[in-house]
Amino acid sequence: MALCLLLATPVPAGAVEGSQAQTQTQATIEVSRSGTDARAEGLDFAISDFSRLNKGTNKEYEGAYFGYRYPMASEDAFAVVVIDEKTALAYLPQNALNRLAAQDPSQGFAILLNALDEKASHGGTMLTSMELAYEYTSERSVERGGYRYDFAVEVEPGHYYATVTKDGSTDGSAGALFCDTGRVIPAADVFIEQEPVGFAAFAEFFTSLDLRPFWVSLRTSAVAIIFVFVLGLLAAWWSQRMGTRLKGVLDSILTIPLVLPPTVCGFLLLVLFGNSTPVGRWLLAHGIELIFSWPAAVLAATVVSFPLMYRTARGAFEGLDPSLGDAARTLGWSEPRIFLRLTMPLVWPSIAAGTVLAFARAMGEFGATLFVAGNYPGVTQTMPIAIYFEWMGGHSDVATFWVLVVILFSFVVILFVNGYASHTQRYRRVSADETDAVVRTRREVTR
Repeated sequence: MALCLLLATPVPAGAVEGSQAQTQTQATIEVSRSGTDARAEGLDFAISDFSRLNKGTNKEYEGAYFGYRYPMASEDAFAVVVIDEKTALAYLPQNALNRLAAQDPSQGFAILLNALDEKASHGGTMLTSMELAYEYTSERSVERGGYRYDFAVEVEPGHYYATVTKDGSTDGSAGALFCDTGRVIPAADVFIEQEPVGFAAFAEFFTSLDLRPFWVSLRTSAVAIIFVFVLGLLAAWWSQRMGTRLKGVLDSILTIPLVLPPTVCGFLLLVLFGNSTPVGRWLLAHGIELIFSWPAAVLAATVVSFPLMYRTARGAFEGLDPSLGDAARTLGWSEPRIFLRLTMPLVWPSIAAGTVLAFARAMGEFGATLFVAGNYPGVTQTMPIAIYFEWMGGHSDVATFWVLVVILFSFVVILFVNGYASHTQRYRRVSADETDAVVRTRREVTR
């Protein structure tokens, strides 16, 4: 990795290849389990309060534009702005330079920085994967390629930023890929908490695991499936008594959530029930806060899983012999009695399978739920939402655990549906065989 020095202050010269220096000290680097602190044997300084900022913000603050900005750890923190895939601008304040003393930044600072950046990249582009040339400076303002980079800019009281601006533009985001920040402190002041190994790691993982996403998913799906079951049956039963043309329109409306992307369903629900819409304002006026609440998660799960129940029930009703209902009516049976005593027992295997599939679909809902209910741990954070945010937060082990739980649950659902269908078919074959045997016996007796 080529290194060069930006002559802004008397930073020691004589840079060496960073990859060679990293190879020499790789075995001695210690990175904390949180990924915020690092130190290496032979260095009297360390990096603390590290964070990698993949995205900044371009918003104004109190009507003033400060540029595209990345938060810094503190006023005396360093900031490394990756300008492009070839250049990284490293701002080292004077206190950091004093701690580095005679140490060449390329032999110490860059090595610790690379180790921390690799841990915090979460699958993104790492410093070590690019052919970067580091430019070191302690000047608070540097211009490069038509952009101005300012450091330790106090935008809000007590909050400091590295900012990127371009003359004639109100968006400086194109001047940086990402930014790393932290503080250079004495190595003796850093405590490196080691990762547990073996059974200790296994025990710690499960004792610290937040199981609330599972219970939120289970509770949300259980309530949603009640609405789905009732509404799906009623809609399927009602559609059988409609004209062909109107039936086709209604069927398209009730089935469309099955083919729409979940995010589109969530957007439409937000447009319909948002706090600024007539329906949303009416709900608020009656003390009902729907959006970004647990009932909103139930609503999203109900909408996306409803078509599975509706289509399954409709197919089961259409498969019935109409003469059975006509025969029951000639015996004086009412419509509710026909539905409960005749229709439901005949279509129940299909209804049960549709219910289980709809429940599984509600458990796996992500896009619509995130749109209308948000991500609130213990309230609206379901397992799919937890998987996404745990992965984005760098907790890949937790995300993997929830992925395995969802896969296992899906496997059990499919196994149940297949087993139940197989049992039902076997029962029907036995019943048919018994019926044929009775008919043959009666014929023989008659003869």
